[in-house]
Amino acid sequence: MTRKPDTRAVGLDVGLAFIKWLTGAENLHYGLWDGLEVTAANLRRAQDAYTEKLFRLLPEGRLRILDIGGGAGETAKKLLALGHEVEIVVPSAFLASRCRENAPGACVHECRFEDFEGEGGFDICLFSESFQYIPVSIALEKSSALLKEGGEIIIADCFRSDAFSAGGTKATVGGGHHVRRFLATLEAMPLDILHEEDITAAVAPSVELEQGFFNVLGYGIGRVDEELARSRPKLRWALHRAVRLLLSERKRTRLDQRLNQRTRTAEAFEKYNRYLMLKLGVRGRG
Repeated sequence: MTRKPDTRAVGLDVGLAFIKWLTGAENLHYGLWDGLEVTAANLRRAQDAYTEKLFRLLPEGRLRILDIGGGAGETAKKLLALGHEVEIVVPSAFLASRCRENAPGACVHECRFEDFEGEGGFDICLFSESFQYIPVSIALEKSSALLKEGGEIIIADCFRSDAFSAGGTKATVGGGHHVRRFLATLEAMPLDILHEEDITAAVAPSVELEQGFFNVLGYGIGRVDEELARSRPKLRWALHRAVRLLLSERKRTRLDQRLNQRTRTAEAFEKYNRYLMLKLGVRGRG
């Protein structure tokens, strides 16, 4: 039986390799751009500023932290350096291997959070740009149950605003649960909002930096295409036909937007998204 290529793992591998080459760390999260010029040279500083702001939500003392969807382990590495005990839940075998490499002091659980069966008693359940991949009720109910007395849930993630509507061929920057439905679910649960901050405007420039990178790729691909049209028209025709066979018209349209247009702007991100940093406590257990 032929094994299907794991294109997601390949994409993550390439993306992390590029980010590490550019910044020295395997962080794929947004940056916090307050007071920083939006350039590739400042990406590491912006991402570090984001992490510093996130860590200011942590209570004092040595904490037992469950890093849910811990990426490549960079956040866990910094938490370990601060003296905290960290466990990571990550569903990808590739990312689990990166977590073990980058944060060897952490216990890594290679599974979906929905399937996590580890021991509770955590001071903090942390969702740093991972909350959007888990159904809201499951994420909140399960993390609440895993907390010790007085423990807290920290969420830093992108949510869809009321301006967003699904469908169409035009890609809409951002993602996540719809913020109104999320807040309605949260209100119906025994959870209190201890801290809430909207940092949408501060993280929005990250998408323009990403867009600029893809435009450079698009320019290079365009130049190659022009040269093939001049010198190797039959090969160019075959390549174009292969793309049409492999990708639907909708996917080709979105790929063209990503590579050759500037639809992913900070303004568009702010229109269609809300990026929130939240700290939640379980009512009656504080």
